[in-house]
Amino acid sequence: MLDAIRWDSDLIHRYDIAGPRYTSYPTAVQFNSQVGTFDLLHALRDSRKALRPLSLYVHIPFCANICYYCACNKVITKDRGRALPYLQRLEQEIQLVACHLNPAQKVEQLHLGGGTPTFLSHDELRQLMTCLRQHFNLLDDDSGDYGIEIDPREADWSTMGLLRELGFNRVSVGLQDLDPDVQRAVNRLQSLEETRAIIEAARTLQFRSINIDLIYGLPKQTPDNFARTVDEVINLQPDRLSVFNYAHLPERFMPQRRINSNDLPAPADKLEMLHRTIEQLTAAGYRYIGMDHFALPDDELAIAQEESTLQRNFQGYTTHGHCDLIGLGVSAISQIGDLYCQNNSDLNQYQNTLASAQLATSRGLLCNADDRLRREVIQQIICNLSLEFASIERQFNIDFGGYFAALWPRLTEMAADGLIELDHERLTVLPAGRLLVRSVCMVFDAYLEQQNRQRFSRVI
Repeated sequence: MLDAIRWDSDLIHRYDIAGPRYTSYPTAVQFNSQVGTFDLLHALRDSRKALRPLSLYVHIPFCANICYYCACNKVITKDRGRALPYLQRLEQEIQLVACHLNPAQKVEQLHLGGGTPTFLSHDELRQLMTCLRQHFNLLDDDSGDYGIEIDPREADWSTMGLLRELGFNRVSVGLQDLDPDVQRAVNRLQSLEETRAIIEAARTLQFRSINIDLIYGLPKQTPDNFARTVDEVINLQPDRLSVFNYAHLPERFMPQRRINSNDLPAPADKLEMLHRTIEQLTAAGYRYIGMDHFALPDDELAIAQEESTLQRNFQGYTTHGHCDLIGLGVSAISQIGDLYCQNNSDLNQYQNTLASAQLATSRGLLCNADDRLRREVIQQIICNLSLEFASIERQFNIDFGGYFAALWPRLTEMAADGLIELDHERLTVLPAGRLLVRSVCMVFDAYLEQQNRQRFSRVI
């Protein structure tokens, strides 16, 4: 069993720096416009030849109401009719991509995100899933990992029944905070009763996994009122929790300009929120997976981490990192072999490109040999909290100590500080380093010094 987290305030203050979340390496900041449709088609052909299993991500950008903290690619509208032309272009994209793949490639994982996927009507959801099933090999025996993000204000029992009928067996429920003052400050009024009703529906309908999202560091939050939210959430007994650090970047995300910065909690209060949350969840039996994620011990993420098979991709921690990830919809990102590519993030440009029967790929990156090596190193550290140098040497035909000689002084310093244990055979993240694992990964990031750190959230 993995050691628990050890809270070390001095280390946190020293190593709490801004940096990537490493849902990919290289990160999306490195994407460039030199990668386009031709590269995507070539990668799809390789995927077809190798008969690799698939993970599908479908982006539904629409929301009826704006949440001031949100940094997602979204379109705020009360006009439900705006979804129809988007869905028409999305179905075109599904057809254009799928024709380059083999029907034998099974879709092990499917996720609908946004935005608010349940912004769509029941008929629109049915049509979308019908289109996906027509063009991709979706599993019919409920063995796939098929999830959808839910806003409890935009769903009810009939919605949940429809989603289960359509093949979804996992739900991720946005909650963020239950305190009315906090909810008003971020324009997301959502009662505990609304949330509980969706959770109860999911359980009754035998969804096999329920995730709840929380955010700490929002305006009007205090350690005490956030602790009350966490206690209420524990009573709901989700299988997983995501407890995100709010990054206030109003210069990048326009909705955040509506937040009064004077209402934001002090850094010391944010740290106390996280500390108390970890204590509350640990006492309730949850395991800290890493990067804001917690899971019950029998959850497959916790089991995979114990068995050193956990992986990470643009959908976060996963047990499906061996799949080629196909992103569909505006701003969606694909990872196919060594290719990363992203669709246009502008809704009109995305739709207009597909209206011309062209794929909407606008930027990306093709990994080189150094990228592949560092990607594997970072993945091992961030997922499994250890790195066996010999396995990297065999896989990439290098001498680890020689290749990363320039990094050794920094790693030695981290070892002296108690973040990691380091010898000539392996690197192991220690309990005091688990909250700061991003800082360890950053040592191996060849691009980080060239980047503007203000683009990233802080580690804690």
